[in-house]
Amino acid sequence: MIHIAPFAPALPEIFVLVMVSLILLIDAAVDDSKRTIAYILSLATLAGAAFLTVRDFSTMPVLSLGGLFIDDPLSDVLKLFLYLTVAVVLVYSRDYLRVRGLYKGEFFVLALFALLGMMVMVSASHFLTLYLGLELLSLSLYAMVALQRESSVATEAAMKYFVLGALASGMLLYGMSMVYGVTGSLALGDMAQVLADGTDLRIPLVFGIVFIVAGLAFKLGAVPFHMWVPDVYHGAPTAMTLFIGSAPKIAAFAFVVRILGQGLESQVAEWRDMLVILAVLSMAVGNIAAIAQTNLKRMLAYSTISHMGFMLLGILAGSQNGYGSAMFYVLVYTLMSLGGFGMILLLSRAGFESDKLDDFKGLNRRNPWLAFVMLLLMFSMAGIPPTVGFYAKLAVLQAVVEIGYVWLAVAAVLLSLIGAFYYLRIVKLMYFDTPHDTTPIVTHYDSQLVMSVNGLAVLGLGILPQPLMAVCVHAIGSSF
Repeated sequence: MIHIAPFAPALPEIFVLVMVSLILLIDAAVDDSKRTIAYILSLATLAGAAFLTVRDFSTMPVLSLGGLFIDDPLSDVLKLFLYLTVAVVLVYSRDYLRVRGLYKGEFFVLALFALLGMMVMVSASHFLTLYLGLELLSLSLYAMVALQRESSVATEAAMKYFVLGALASGMLLYGMSMVYGVTGSLALGDMAQVLADGTDLRIPLVFGIVFIVAGLAFKLGAVPFHMWVPDVYHGAPTAMTLFIGSAPKIAAFAFVVRILGQGLESQVAEWRDMLVILAVLSMAVGNIAAIAQTNLKRMLAYSTISHMGFMLLGILAGSQNGYGSAMFYVLVYTLMSLGGFGMILLLSRAGFESDKLDDFKGLNRRNPWLAFVMLLLMFSMAGIPPTVGFYAKLAVLQAVVEIGYVWLAVAAVLLSLIGAFYYLRIVKLMYFDTPHDTTPIVTHYDSQLVMSVNGLAVLGLGILPQPLMAVCVHAIGSSF
């Protein structure tokens, strides 16, 4: 007889898996006119998982499943944000998918399987579960990008993503195997203990860390492992781009913090310099390359690269304050990314993608409220007060200054000034240029309501960032 107690910390994951299987069966039995059932069940799955997570919210780390799985405040907080992010993606995407014939059960199933992979990554305390979660997420994303089968651009993007993703996974796995050879354990806690006591096998350990950092950099889209980001963001249908550009970043943050901040914490001197290089290159290449883009999805893709560079600033600090700042930054970035790509979805219609910068010309004349929301989102991405993007950048810069890397903070500020140009250019297009298209913008009330809350949250969190920051710092402090 199987007792449920050992599996209690993994109940949200078990619930999501059962519901995905149920949605698969139900979707196979209904015709195209009833695809809304999968949409409603997907939202119900997210609500149910959130209920289970809140009900069993952990105040201290609890290992289960033989040390493979950990339930701690960090995992619970990140899971709640994952549920919220995926729910917003589904609401934004519904009309876009319906118009393009993609409103099918496959999208919802793949989204929930990707969510399951992210949940496993967030709660993994073992190299095995970390890797399994990562691959479940990656395989779901590859399929999502290629879901629009008649689109050669989407198929090409999926192939690039798959080939480069397989290469990165191989590098990550090779690095993990070398660290295992040095420590004799795949469990992060045991590994950290062995490395803290010291080891004579320095060279294979450093080689392993190099390969692990390279694999992590690919998953984050950091330079020089960023080649896939603009092509996948541009080639994938915008609904899939919205998904890829939001929730997986939260899981990637957890992945990095679990490995570097917990398993390899004592080796901070080895991986900090690597992250410094990745962060500077990402901020430089991302911000400079974004200036030349005329497609908004590609521009936001390069913007993502620069934002991941900023997030790495908090992680390379190697302190609880730094990890808390990085966590705050990635949650804020996810909120901004949802709004940015969501706006493209709201302005799109049948046969028109609305993903070029020129498509935003004169938006204030066509819909002043959506233009104002987009203004808030662009200000936040640029780090202009009083939006939350300013406070997020300030938090990671303070963490970097605390460890004595003042020059790195100065470089980050200068590079973010470059980034302000292409964000403010969109504001200029919306408010000062004449629109090419005067077609009225028609949006459903649920999408417009969520977009309004999304934009106002960027402003509200900028005025009162302390509660969310306190949650992040507490989650890190209670879990490490």
